[in-house]
Formats: sequence, C-alpha cells, structure tokens
Amino acid sequence: MYMSRIRLQSDAANNPAFWKSLGDGYQVHRQLWSLFADSDERKRDFLYRQEETRGAPVFFTVSDREPKDTKGLWHIESKPFQPKLAVGQRLAFVLRVNPIRSKRDGDGKQHRHDVVMEAKTRLKESEAGTSDRPVEAEVVQSEGYLWLSARAETHGFAVNEAEVRVDGYRQHRWHKLKSDHLIRFSTVEITGFLTVIDVDRVAETLRHGIGPAKGFGCGLLLVRRV
Repeated sequence: MYMSRIRLQSDAANNPAFWKSLGDGYQVHRQLWSLFADSDERKRDFLYRQEETRGAPVFFTVSDREPKDTKGLWHIESKPFQPKLAVGQRLAFVLRVNPIRSKRDGDGKQHRHDVVMEAKTRLKESEAGTSDRPVEAEVVQSEGYLWLSARAETHGFAVNEAEVRVDGYRQHRWHKLKSDHLIRFSTVEITGFLTVIDVDRVAETLRHGIGPAKGFGCGLLLVRRV
C-alpha cells in the first residue's frame, strides 16, 4: 500500500488551457484516475482527497499501486504506507464524507437521503411557524457526528462528540463528459480524535475508506499520532 502527494507541475499549473480542459470536479476526477488506470479493465483501487494550495489542486491518495504520470503534468511523491496501530491508540484524523442514509420505500426500492437536508426538512416541518430552529452549522455538526458514530465501531474505532468537529457542508453537481447525466452528492468535513478499538478493522478502513462517493474524493481517512 502506498500514500502519495500529487501536485501539478508548475508549467501545467500556470497554463490556462489546462484549467479550461478540467472544467468541473468530474474532469479533475478523470485526470487523477488516469494516474492509476493502466488498462481499460482496471477497477478503482485507490482513495483520494483533494485540497488546494496557492490556488492549485493537491491530491493525497492511498493506493495498492504507485501512481504513474504518463503526460508529464504531475509531481508525484509516494512512499510505502504501513501504519503501526495498537488497541487504545489515539489518533488525530481528517475525513471528507458523503453523509447519506439508505432507506427502502413501500415497494422495497432503496433510496439514499442526504442526512443534513433530511434533518433540515424534518425540523422545518416539525417547527413550522417558529423561529427556534437550529442554524445550519448546528444541524451539520449533530447529523454529521451521528452519521460517523453509527459507523465507527464497524470501522474499528471509537469517537467522542466533544472531540469531533463537523463542518464544511457542500452540495456538488457535476455533468459527465459528453453526457446529460448529472452527478449529485454532498460532503462534510470531519476532524478530531479517535481511539483504535480493533487494529485490523482500522487498517482495513485506512485502505478502503468510509461511506459512499469514494470515486469522487470521499472516504479517505487520514490519521496522525498524537
């Protein structure tokens, strides 16, 4: 397993034509995918997180293979990633997730619901005519923490709400290239501290991530010792 930091080469970062070719976030996803797709049959075997430094994208990835740049656009720094974990270990973490909850309707068909929007709608309906509804930041914190805590044990760790911050709620809308298909999803940023309760499960989580939309930069759990 490898962890990589991927940045644009300076000549690409300063080339307006390159940025125009990227278009929206979906095109960024395609550019990053090209660093790992060594064949048409290759399935995604990496997680990534996009950040921005001085107006240019920086990607952090965890992958089974080292990324390879065949276009001369990227500066790639990779190193083997073999975290040493122990039960009871405390780790600081950062995580971007797509916080959804799946439900089945009366016909058994499964639907995905944005937990933040669902909570806001529920509050609006239950408190119609009042001005005491929580502000969005409070809803994001509450619902984001509930979403994470419901999955924490399955992924091998424990969290405490007093040590977890959830913010940065965003809704994303992208169109696939040469298609009318609209990709829609939301994200929140979760930071804080966790406690390892199952070494194998945490190791698996570091490799495979948490939640959906991993192909669009969600789910990568980045940790450091404290």
